[in-house]
Amino acid sequence: MKHLIKYIVLIVTFIIPFLSVGQLDKKEKKIVQSVDQHEKEALELLEKAVNINSGTMNFEGVQEVGRLFKSELDKLGFETRLTSGEAYGRAGHLVATHKGKPGLKLLLIGHLDTVFELDSPFQNSSMENDSVMKAPGVADMKGGDVIIILAMQALKDAGVLENISVEIVMTGDEEKSGAPIELSKKDLVDAAKRADIALGFENGDGNPETIVVARRGSAGWKLEVTGNAAHSSQVFSEKVGVGAIYETSRILNEFYTELSKEENLTFNPGFILGGTSVDLKEDGTGGSALGKTNVVAQSAISKGDIRAVSPDQLERAKQTMLKIVSENYPETEAKLSFDEGGYPPLARTEGNNQLLKYYDKISQDLGFGEVYPVNPRNAGAADISFTAGHVEMAVDGLGLSGADDHTINETGNINMVGVQAKRAAILMYRLSKIENFRKK
Repeated sequence: MKHLIKYIVLIVTFIIPFLSVGQLDKKEKKIVQSVDQHEKEALELLEKAVNINSGTMNFEGVQEVGRLFKSELDKLGFETRLTSGEAYGRAGHLVATHKGKPGLKLLLIGHLDTVFELDSPFQNSSMENDSVMKAPGVADMKGGDVIIILAMQALKDAGVLENISVEIVMTGDEEKSGAPIELSKKDLVDAAKRADIALGFENGDGNPETIVVARRGSAGWKLEVTGNAAHSSQVFSEKVGVGAIYETSRILNEFYTELSKEENLTFNPGFILGGTSVDLKEDGTGGSALGKTNVVAQSAISKGDIRAVSPDQLERAKQTMLKIVSENYPETEAKLSFDEGGYPPLARTEGNNQLLKYYDKISQDLGFGEVYPVNPRNAGAADISFTAGHVEMAVDGLGLSGADDHTINETGNINMVGVQAKRAAILMYRLSKIENFRKK
């Protein structure tokens, strides 16, 4: 029995993956060999990158990471530039282009910034064991940036990069977008308009068995409510009414009742201020309120976000919210406004589903197993969303699997750097051979 188990383990570990790899063509085998050859260098690059603080508002750090990755892409023959973010109050982006033969035009998306600013206690990398790196931004998403570079190296070494036009945009403000957002995301949107297919290298839900075919968009909202200030003994009277706080609570409760059951839609009030007077901070992240227990509240403000999986779903939700806001309690008024810009939804399309099928087949050919779509509830808004409506196909989550991103416990599985680079590079190669793109 022990010998039988030993043979089964041998077959699963070595023979089955070998049989799968046999389905690769010569170019694809060269891609695999190149990734294996350069993986150590990629891991050294990753370690260097995560030990540079690039919190969104640390412009010097973001630009330093941009220069680091720019140097690597320069070596591969890309035309590179670091843009200025002065017009939208951020560090700017890294944009790299490679013009191949007429045919497939790809947009690859990464970002240089992290959520860990200079005052964060989480600044340096460490190894939890031989495969897990704990570091700021290792999964979200410097690991994905390194995978892009490693995949480009493999395509070049295999002699197939010349057949693909590639534009890489690594933004400097994904974690905290600059304003106006139209300027912040202009380089990204312009690149999407030139591309056929967009591939995002975020970490998705952290599971290497999944990729993202749909992302929910994110929009901000503000609820402003007014009532009649009066002695609390007169609350509910015809003259005074119920006050601003009661009206705010009614609205938020009805939002929950009407919206909470719709699949893939979420609505979250981030904070409430209410009382005799309220003072909202200029950056909209909170404020202060004054009031007394024996005074009916005159003002209230609440701010939050709403996330939807498609433009239609978002619009329906907005109309529901506006209707609820209009049906005021006695002697109160309410105004609901939505932030301009925000992250648009990336709806699940047939093109995105087709990319998933290609990627799944490649993963199995490599012996890495099947790949499934991420539940949109498990993936937040990301830069890939700005390609919606501009490209034929788009998927995200091709980056480094990890856990606890956006926390001081963020980790990345460095053993997956090579795996993800192989999957991505072969996906790009196979897409370049599709006749519809080759005719362009």
